[in-house]
Amino acid sequence: MDKTEFWKIIDYSIAKSNNEKSEQEKVIIEKLATYSPEQIIEFEVIFRQLIIDADDFKIMGAQKIIEGYVSDDSYLYFRCWLIGKGEKIYTETLKNPEFLSENINQDEESYFEELMYVATNAYKIKTGKKEEDESFPRDIAIGKGLDYDFGAPPTKGVDWKEEELPKTYPKLWEKFN
Repeated sequence: MDKTEFWKIIDYSIAKSNNEKSEQEKVIIEKLATYSPEQIIEFEVIFRQLIIDADDFKIMGAQKIIEGYVSDDSYLYFRCWLIGKGEKIYTETLKNPEFLSENINQDEESYFEELMYVATNAYKIKTGKKEEDESFPRDIAIGKGLDYDFGAPPTKGVDWKEEELPKTYPKLWEKFN
């Protein structure tokens, strides 16, 4: 699996889920379970790389404006949500978080924790294994250095102060405050 195929799965899930995250999760798992175990692992590897790539103070600033707070968990789930919105929103937001001001709704929940478990669940279905072991996507990806929790590389970019956010991201600030 490559990034093109990864994004096709995400796009397929968006089209089939009617912007309902629990349905999107189900669609991704069902679709992934049709792939080989190796491809499911590759999906997890790509997912983890995208999470790490999105670890930037400007993304964290956008989350602070949109949600009103940032914590370790909420920041991780926000980046999952960005991936779950598809390649265009993900890529454009990484370039300029102001992109979100015109491409998301104010009442939208901007977290998608469940996306972190789709490869594991699809792998269980595909292999019939009930308990996780070192063959599972998560363990293999972490073994490749793709840990977004405890072994994560430092957040990229320049940290911000809360009072700077209205000037740094005026469109987002206006929409969400």
